[in-house]
Amino acid sequence: MPAKIRLQRYGKKGMPFYHIVIADGRAPRDGKYIERIGTYNPIKQPADISIDVDQAVAWLNKGAQPTDTVRAILSYTGVLYKNHLMKGVTKGALTEEQAEAKFQIWLKEKEAKIEGKLKETQSLSKDELKARHEAEVKIKEERAAEVAKKRAAEIAASRPAKIEEEAPEVVEEVVETVVEEPKAEVVEETPAVAEVVEPAAEAVVEEPVAEEAKEESEETKAE
Repeated sequence: MPAKIRLQRYGKKGMPFYHIVIADGRAPRDGKYIERIGTYNPIKQPADISIDVDQAVAWLNKGAQPTDTVRAILSYTGVLYKNHLMKGVTKGALTEEQAEAKFQIWLKEKEAKIEGKLKETQSLSKDELKARHEAEVKIKEERAAEVAKKRAAEIAASRPAKIEEEAPEVVEEVVETVVEEPKAEVVEETPAVAEVVEPAAEAVVEEPVAEEAKEESEETKAE
């Protein structure tokens, strides 16, 4: 397995500091390494990077594979550009002097950009930095809101079909409930009313008959 150019973490919690190392691809992330070729401090703004360009180019030519983060560092520091120039030297398209001259021009332009960024950062007051940060946060929130709105519209568009399929079942259940319940109440209450009325009628009929029989017996005795 080819060697890797990777970061090895140092520093306290919340204050990371990294070594740029050459390590065996099978070795653990923070295990033993073959050689250290630089350092990377992401706490500073801009990030503080120190790297041996020539040594990094030599390892790239040997087949060492950088991780994604290290590849970005190598591009930022010009290692990948110098590696490209050295390939041109190998093919005979450039001499070493020409390649070195182009690399030095690139370094000067890069340093000028970094210095300009530092001056811009230093010239800004705390309030301006805060306002810029708030503006960036607002843009992110607006983008997130737009994504959420689109997502909600997609969900709403997929719902009507489901509602139409479920609606007939709901209507049938309501109709059955309304029709069946009154029938049960009428059937149960009718016999109860009849039972109450019939005994009352019998009582009304029986009482006069008993009184008439009593009067007839008294008249018979008197005679």
